[in-house]
Amino acid sequence: MKAKMCLSGALVALLTFSCTNLDEKIYSQVTADNFFKTPEEQATALAAAYTNMLSFGNHNSMWSANEVSTDELMIPVKGQDWLDNNQWVRMHRHEYIPTEESLNNTWSFCFAGVNICNRLIAQFEAIPNSVATISELRAVRALYYFWLMDNFGGVPLVTTFAGAEASPARKSRTEIYNFIVSELVASIPNLSDKADGSTYGRMNKFGANALLAKVYLNSGVYLSASGTGNPASADLDKAIAACDVIINSNNYSLETSYFNVFGPTNNQSKEHILAVPYDEKFAQGFNFGQMTLHYESQKTFNLQAQPWNGYTSLKEFYDSYDNADERKQSFLVGPQFSSSGTPLTDTGAEPGDPDGAPINFTPTVNELTPNAFRQAGARIGKFRYKLGATPNLDNDFPIFRYGEVLLMKAEALWRKNNGDAAALSLVNQLRARAKAPALTSLGATADAYPGPVILAELGRECFAEGKRRNDLIRFGKYSELWFGKTATSAASKTIFPIPQPQRVSNPNLTQNPGY
Repeated sequence: MKAKMCLSGALVALLTFSCTNLDEKIYSQVTADNFFKTPEEQATALAAAYTNMLSFGNHNSMWSANEVSTDELMIPVKGQDWLDNNQWVRMHRHEYIPTEESLNNTWSFCFAGVNICNRLIAQFEAIPNSVATISELRAVRALYYFWLMDNFGGVPLVTTFAGAEASPARKSRTEIYNFIVSELVASIPNLSDKADGSTYGRMNKFGANALLAKVYLNSGVYLSASGTGNPASADLDKAIAACDVIINSNNYSLETSYFNVFGPTNNQSKEHILAVPYDEKFAQGFNFGQMTLHYESQKTFNLQAQPWNGYTSLKEFYDSYDNADERKQSFLVGPQFSSSGTPLTDTGAEPGDPDGAPINFTPTVNELTPNAFRQAGARIGKFRYKLGATPNLDNDFPIFRYGEVLLMKAEALWRKNNGDAAALSLVNQLRARAKAPALTSLGATADAYPGPVILAELGRECFAEGKRRNDLIRFGKYSELWFGKTATSAASKTIFPIPQPQRVSNPNLTQNPGY
């Protein structure tokens, strides 16, 4: 087992709560007399707020919705395989509806986290000298509310546990934004400034500042009636300041190799600011291998279960990388072989597939639906698969990392002055690490795919990290066309519908416009 924060305990069961079911049966009473006496006991109690995040890397929840709805990833339908009531076709085309299972799972995942944090805060409020612990929980709760605000706009704001309102109405997106900012600003001074094993997988001062920078950078989206717009200059300055707290701490740095950030032993990465510390036995839930690899890829990596042959990238996104850019190795493409070097074949290959039975992951996909070729599409290879991997990967998943912080600062500087030399230098730091040619300018407009250079770099650097939908919306590119999406989508699609099961459970939840 990795040297990580212990995340064993209540896991999947915690994910079933929503904001309309805030009652929790308590089987024993935790008090200052029988628990919370030592830092170790407090850390154990805190674990529930983080174990909830183990579903982040699962199929059919928030990560899936935020990637398949973009130009990075899709799930081609192969006859009846991955038909899934056409959910993923609708997500990719921005035709999603309130009954999408992935959106209900996203809502439940986030409000489960809110509920757990509220319960723990209530318990710790009765314990002396718990300011730091409560501040950590408030910052984690702010992260869950950030995800809710980003995905759904205005949502219920629930900050108590005992006696919480059964059917709370929605607050505005602006109110949720202000709450997140105020919680982070109030909590950060009390958070740990350590960046070591004691804070790995936990919200420290630097993780909270990374979240604060992200919130400020998106303020133009969250505070405008249309859901689009540039951040105010003052917010850009605040985003830069938050990034500088992280950069100037000297606690984090770029890995020498890009893929050291994502390997199966990446728990020691000096780039991780806040990560979900997955473990194949004790902290399960990271399923990328199952989600993207071909059935026969089981023989490539000697996997303990057969993959599902689902997620692929889009050719245009794959082609946006310079061939010299090592980050292009984030994709599995070309002929596929077993671990012993034997060419893999697919006896179920479609008669019309020009590659025939030999498996060849071509960046080109013939169609999104209904008869995509089984072996078409570049697969996710960024999180390296170890030989003999289980369906639950051992790789840790970065929620915030140093490379993204450099790009957030670069973007804020660029938005203030598109000729800013410091912004260009930050981008070129990442390109140099990836052995990509240095850029001479970040440009001012969106001439080439997929838009401004900063947006393209965000895509190349943060591919498959669950960030693409947020980035496209901020740059005004979310509504545009891409492979499989043939119609420009309405501005209302920049936020998802309130899931229908939640509205049935809570009649005070109004629906978002356009649904």
